[in-house]
Amino acid sequence: VLHNNITGYDNTMRDELNLAMKTALKEKDTIRLATVRLILAALKERDIAARGNGNADGISDEDIMALLQYMIKQRRESVKMYTEGNRPELAQREMQEIAVIETFLPQQLDDAQIRAAVKEAIVTVDAQSIKDMGKVMGALKGKYTGRMDFGKAGGLVKEALG
Repeated sequence: VLHNNITGYDNTMRDELNLAMKTALKEKDTIRLATVRLILAALKERDIAARGNGNADGISDEDIMALLQYMIKQRRESVKMYTEGNRPELAQREMQEIAVIETFLPQQLDDAQIRAAVKEAIVTVDAQSIKDMGKVMGALKGKYTGRMDFGKAGGLVKEALG
């Protein structure tokens, strides 16, 4: 069951996104509506690619969470560029989209929790050097998809193994 499940039933991410779109339409929440539509368009694109690879059901909820994290990462990069380019109104719009996308993800790990998870993963896979970074990141992605900033985690893994 997802953390922000509205109906009390065990919804899939797809159900939750479609429900969010309908609610945003009714409430005339233009930012939320536009952002959810962007998510659904990206999801449809990934589903089509998955069907081309023989997956008739489209992508899994875990893949949808990874997609949402990717969309957040893109927007954070845009915020940085817009801020440096003195376009605060565009940076603000991207930050509003990030806030909407984050509502579909489980509670994110904070920095201390990411550090602890990285240490645990290094021990679990018995990583000895930077050559083992892929194994460590694989272990983290297997356990924390949708809940961890993997860019931040990658830096900590490099720091610990380097």
